This record gives sequence, C-alpha cells and structure tokens, in this order.
Amino acid sequence: MVQRRGALEDMEIKEFWRDRAVFVTGATGLLGSWITEALADRGAQVACLVRDWVPQSRLVQSSVWTRVNLVRGELEDLDLLTRILNEYEIDTVFHLAAQTIVGTAARSALSTFESNIRGTWNLLEASKTCSRLVKRIVVASSDKAYGEQERLPYTEDMPLQGRFPYDVSKSCADLVALSYFHTYGLPVAITRCGNLFGGGDLNFNRLVPGSIRSALRGEAPVIRSDGTPVRDYFYVRDAVEAYLQLAERLPEFAGEAFNFGNETPVSVLDLVRRILCLMGKDSIDPVILNEANHEIPRQYLDCSKARRLLGWTPRFGLEEGLREAIGWYAGQERVAAATLGT
Repeated sequence: MVQRRGALEDMEIKEFWRDRAVFVTGATGLLGSWITEALADRGAQVACLVRDWVPQSRLVQSSVWTRVNLVRGELEDLDLLTRILNEYEIDTVFHLAAQTIVGTAARSALSTFESNIRGTWNLLEASKTCSRLVKRIVVASSDKAYGEQERLPYTEDMPLQGRFPYDVSKSCADLVALSYFHTYGLPVAITRCGNLFGGGDLNFNRLVPGSIRSALRGEAPVIRSDGTPVRDYFYVRDAVEAYLQLAERLPEFAGEAFNFGNETPVSVLDLVRRILCLMGKDSIDPVILNEANHEIPRQYLDCSKARRLLGWTPRFGLEEGLREAIGWYAGQERVAAATLGT
C-alpha cells in the first residue's frame, strides 16, 4: 500500500530544495534521471555531469535535460569537477555515476576501477577544495559492497569485503568516501541500496528490464544464472525519496552509511515469474542458462537504521513497482512500433 505524505510535509520538502544548487553525476542513468527530475520539480538549480549523450535515456526522452545545466565530461577529470562545483556554487552533491554492470566489470576491471573508485576520490577531492560551498554529499554505494557474508540480512556495521571487480569497486569507493569524512570532515553520507529497477533502465541485460521487454515481445526471458540467487529489488521512486531524505538530514548524519531496500528478498526465478504473471504471460517459461559467474548466492538488506534515524520507509511494494515499470516499458514499445510503422 502506498503511503502518502501530508500537504504540509510536501511543502516543507519543496522549500528545502528551492533554488538550492545541486550537482548530480550519472544523470542519464536510471536513478540519476529520476533524481534530477525530482530536484527540478522542487525548484533546485541542478547541474549534471554527462559523459555520453544517450538520446534514449529517460533524462532526454522526458525533456528533463532542458530544465538543468548539462556539463559534458568525465569523473576522471579532476579540474573539470572542481570547476563545476566552484562556478555553479554547488551546495549539494549526489554522486550516482558508476559503471554498474557486473559482467562489464568482470570483462574490464580497470575501466570499472577508474570510473567507480578514481571517479569517487576525484569528486571528493574537488569537494574538499570547494568545502566552503559544498554542505552535503551523498555517495551511492551498493549492497554489493558487503560481498558475501555468513549472516544475513546485511546491516551497516558489517565489513565491506567485495571480492569480484564490481563488488570491489563499490567497497573501495565506499571506504574512500568515509575516509574523506573522518580525515577532512567532509559532510559525506553513503547509500547502500538493493537492486534498483524501474522505468528508464536501458541496460536490458539486467533482469527486470530484460524480462519485461522479452515478455512484451512474446519471447522467453533469459536468466543467466541458475535462477536461485536471492536479491532485494528496490523500486527507483523509493530510492529517490531515500536519497532526498538523507541529503536533507546532512550534515547531521555525515560519516554514516544507510541501507535502503524493500526488505522483500526474492529469487531470480521467482521475480521473473512474478513479472510474467503481472503481464498475463504465465504460459511463457524463462530460459535458464546457468552461465553466470561471480554471483553471490544471497544478498538482502536490513533497513531498520533508515527507519529509525531518518523515519524513512518505502512507499511502493514490489508488485506496485513492477506494475509501474511494466507500464513504462510497454509505452516505450508502443512508441517504437509506431515509429517503425511510419
């Protein structure tokens, strides 16, 4: 059941962000496009770092990009990051940009480390240089930063022990961010989220968008693993609210990490079957390749710290989030079909 805010609370949130200078990295990605839109809707003055121009991205398709300042460049460019923070007089930073595909990281560890680790320390170093301006920094880590643990669910006090390239990149970036708080007093907080999904994710090798697109086309979804890995799937609109609420409480919770998820772990195969059921495609059987490597068998989060300290709870259940995501991709398929028809 969706929990609704009161009108007064909504007004206070919008006032907080009105005219606030915000820098978002990774704005063409799934979470980045939604956060950028939410900030623009709240009246923030948003600057976005964009490495590649992605016409199919939600940022472009929804025309959100016309409401923000776009800067082309890379996280590896320290001078550029310093210039952005200084010239746009940035108050708040949302660092979301990363190479996020596990398979890509396994094939190219170096480029993943450059983007995810070096990119993070560059942005933090630039923020340190502009520390008179920057008042709050939220860095996106991941549940993957915990690596494989004997005890579940993950809690924030567990060690960060990634073993495979993507997991290691998140463990390292997470620790680097915390070191800038403990050493230099930067107002940094860390988010460790479950597997994000929602409209706008164009990485169709991911389970949710790939399964939805296959079902829309009458094809069997492909599962790279054996179907048994268990994950916490987290709807993007809930993630947006989590990030904004955390940023609003900085610097009070600087130096802290928070888990965010819906605390409803499901297996890969179960999730695909739920998607097929919601789409009325129960007769389709997924193809199980059992080829995935570097997969942790079970990963899910304890989010009690966020509930206790931030008063945060997810507003969407897993099924509600999936329904909205299916609707978004169905709309995209209709547009694509109409374009091809012309």
